[in-house]
Amino acid sequence: MVEWITSNGFIPYPDAVSDMESHVESMIKGQADERIWLLEHPPLYTAGTSSNINDLTDPDRFPVYTSKRGGQYTYHGPGQRVAYAMLDLNKRGRDVRKFVHNLEDWVIETLASFNVKGERRDGRVGVWVVRHDKPLTVTGQPPEDKIAAIGVRLRKWHSFHGICINVEPDLSHYDGIVPCGIAEHGVTSLVDLGLPVTLDDLDLALKAAFSEVFGD
Repeated sequence: MVEWITSNGFIPYPDAVSDMESHVESMIKGQADERIWLLEHPPLYTAGTSSNINDLTDPDRFPVYTSKRGGQYTYHGPGQRVAYAMLDLNKRGRDVRKFVHNLEDWVIETLASFNVKGERRDGRVGVWVVRHDKPLTVTGQPPEDKIAAIGVRLRKWHSFHGICINVEPDLSHYDGIVPCGIAEHGVTSLVDLGLPVTLDDLDLALKAAFSEVFGD
């Protein structure tokens, strides 16, 4: 059984990490079920295990937290749906690459519910949207904006951290970092793409897509 929890209000990042740590330990002991936790954070930046301090361009703008998840600098804040995935890969296959691929598929299937074509890119973790509505880049290609980030951590093949999808965050808040270390591409959201999607709408799509991808 996968337990789904949705939290109202803004959950402080340290509290979320502490809760995930505790739940994963209980899972390892066989005392808790798998869990998907949907929430929002107040505005903040997190630095993953591959982060470069030079990518933190405005360190005084929001609180900055060091995270043990994979990846680089990421922004979290209001209007962004965070989905923390505490899953047991002992029974889902001990394959980290496949797991990250499935998380990307989860996002892509969710976005497809709103007729948004999310795409993966080699060498760029996360999900991207080609912006045919914007001027071509200097290379003659349409620009690409990131709409979802992925960062995970495993302990004894139990996952935590997870994905985040931009619904209607303040995109200017990304100006304080180089998101995921990629300076040549932008950031977007569902509302920025012209879609009047709410967090509740996204939550329904996330649950449906999870079943399609993970079979639960």
